Amino acid sequence: MADTDDLREGHNFEGDSGMQEKFHLKGLAGQDWGMRSRLSRIFNPLDGKTVMLAFDHGYFQGPTSGLERLDRSIVPLIPQADALMLTRGALRTTIPATSGKGIVLRASGGPSVLKDLSNEEITVSIDDAIRLDAAALAVQVFIGGEHETRSLKNMSTLVDQGQSAGVPVLAVTAVGREMVRDARYFRLATRISAELGANFIKTYYIEDGFETVTSSCPVPIIIAGGKKIPEIDALTIAYKAIQEGAAGVDMGRNVFQSEHPSAMLAAVRAVVHDGVTPKVAFELFESLSN
Repeated sequence: MADTDDLREGHNFEGDSGMQEKFHLKGLAGQDWGMRSRLSRIFNPLDGKTVMLAFDHGYFQGPTSGLERLDRSIVPLIPQADALMLTRGALRTTIPATSGKGIVLRASGGPSVLKDLSNEEITVSIDDAIRLDAAALAVQVFIGGEHETRSLKNMSTLVDQGQSAGVPVLAVTAVGREMVRDARYFRLATRISAELGANFIKTYYIEDGFETVTSSCPVPIIIAGGKKIPEIDALTIAYKAIQEGAAGVDMGRNVFQSEHPSAMLAAVRAVVHDGVTPKVAFELFESLSN
């Protein structure tokens, strides 16, 4: 029982409110506390940016180059990432529970590279995502693909489940080989995803008109690293994307397929969080590589 011998009348009621929280991500200030807390594990609250390390490729590619042994190639990189994008199998088998990183859990899948990749289903339940303490769920959307409607229904189902549990959903815009990668397409794909409830979106950077993609999307956009390209080119893309409104990057192959993955991840962090130019970031990469 509480001690009631020394009850004192409160008297300090004056002055302005000490609680004037302003959330660091656009379009998400009205979300529940749990949702905002999880998003803050992904995006640094100090600058609203993130460096995600993506290594979920095995869910349709198998042990691709650089991901043959996650314990050797990925675990040493974890401290430099803000968040990790991966499958639940990789999480349970390989990632230390003490890592303290935001976990973006791949929640869609089905077909391998031998089949039509757009024919996906939801592959992770919301209950398992909560058991794994996921900070977000990632689902592929195939705007313009054969199974466009199914992929959007997958996303919408996860949004419903995520909203009830306080778990954000990341929509990953997949682009088929036959599709034109231009601003008009990415404005369409990102806006549809946001309108149907995605909390943040992963898409590709384009040279012409990317700022119209970020400005017309009411939630944060992060960019995919895409296929392996020279380090200076990947750093330039990251820099331009941030300057044109992206809230971060989610790089995979341009990190773990680099000859010096740790140095590359450090250089990417410098671009995203410190705002350094590609030239300065590449000099950092070279110095750390040596």
